[in-house]
Amino acid sequence: MAFWDDRVASPANIRLYVRGEGWRAAGDQKNDKGEVTQRGSARAIEEALTGMLNASHLVILTGAGSSFAARNKGQDAKQAPSMKALWDAVMSAAKQAAIDAIAQKIPSAAQVVKDKNIEKFLTHCKMYVELFGKEQAKDVAAFIAIAEATISECVDFVGEDTNLDAHKSIIRKIARRGIRKPRTRLFTTNYDLAFESAAQALRFTIIDGFSHGMPQVYDRGNFAYDIVRRDGDHDGPDYIENVFHLHKLHGSIDWRRRGSELIRSRDKEDGQAALIYPRDSKYQEAFDTPFLDMMAGLQNALRAPDTALIVSGFGFNDDHITKPIMAAVEANMTLRIAVCDIAYLDGAALDKGEHTLPIDAPQNPRASFAFGQLKRLVDIGDQRVTLMNGRFDDLAHALPDLVAQTERERHAERVRVLNEPSEANA
Repeated sequence: MAFWDDRVASPANIRLYVRGEGWRAAGDQKNDKGEVTQRGSARAIEEALTGMLNASHLVILTGAGSSFAARNKGQDAKQAPSMKALWDAVMSAAKQAAIDAIAQKIPSAAQVVKDKNIEKFLTHCKMYVELFGKEQAKDVAAFIAIAEATISECVDFVGEDTNLDAHKSIIRKIARRGIRKPRTRLFTTNYDLAFESAAQALRFTIIDGFSHGMPQVYDRGNFAYDIVRRDGDHDGPDYIENVFHLHKLHGSIDWRRRGSELIRSRDKEDGQAALIYPRDSKYQEAFDTPFLDMMAGLQNALRAPDTALIVSGFGFNDDHITKPIMAAVEANMTLRIAVCDIAYLDGAALDKGEHTLPIDAPQNPRASFAFGQLKRLVDIGDQRVTLMNGRFDDLAHALPDLVAQTERERHAERVRVLNEPSEANA
């Protein structure tokens, strides 16, 4: 990971996997005279991404990797938490003595604590409570409550000053689609409000299943609605620009359960947070409302003809998401998939700086089995699959901007500048 530490986001950071060759750098290789000795992959990457953006149906899937692209200034500023950071935060909130006491009760939990694996530990705790009941396992149930509250607090890091340039860039490029094409559908496993905040700053409109009243109430039927202008001079609907669908597969920090309803609220008094917390039971929890609706939306999107799926910042570690994707790759011959992730190449291999890294270059040891499956498809000649080694914010720069800035965007920018304090008015 040291290779990526403090590295400025750029399309030049991306490497394209070329069948029979290896991982080719984006830039050209030149000799001492400045002559090109080997072409880079920048043009091939642009052509592949352009084809994806022009597909009839565009689907984006992202996970924790995109949250790391949202940054707050300052050494002590709150940032998107890694799994290790979540472990440390939970351990600090619950106290080590309580953790050790729980680990002694649960077989094999001691090794999980040693490995600092918060997902596995919560899985063991949840199973213990279900087996012995809350009355007999009060201390374990209390720990789960503390852990979930701590995780919810940690992922709430997006504020007014958070740098969301990568999210804004992605939204601009995927949401500007011709009105004859279906709206882009963005799926994320993240709880945070990075995409919502970025869309608000850009004055883009999100369709996310919630009503427009107060409080906002979730209804799956809202995904079938769209937004149009009403103009007496036009007989047909005039669809507004810059609209996309947002599906939060694991919930959101501003989702609350109030009785039988799901509402949007940041106030803890309005009910329990609706989140799928990190544990192995995510697969079962994904069958509850509204998560089942989100998963159904993903599966339906992947089955549609001429669909392009762009994946970045998602590690393919959630079986309930990975399996439908791989099944769609097998069943839908018109599905194209592009993956941009740092899991493919180990930092030590990248440090060598070779223009083309070999096919068997060491990969990130934490890479999911699915990454290897997709690589195998490229090796056997499946041209539907495009693999890139890079980060979410690198991809944000690399995605081509196919549609010019709309008048609505220009007007929003003028209004923003107009309302900013100027030196003359200071």
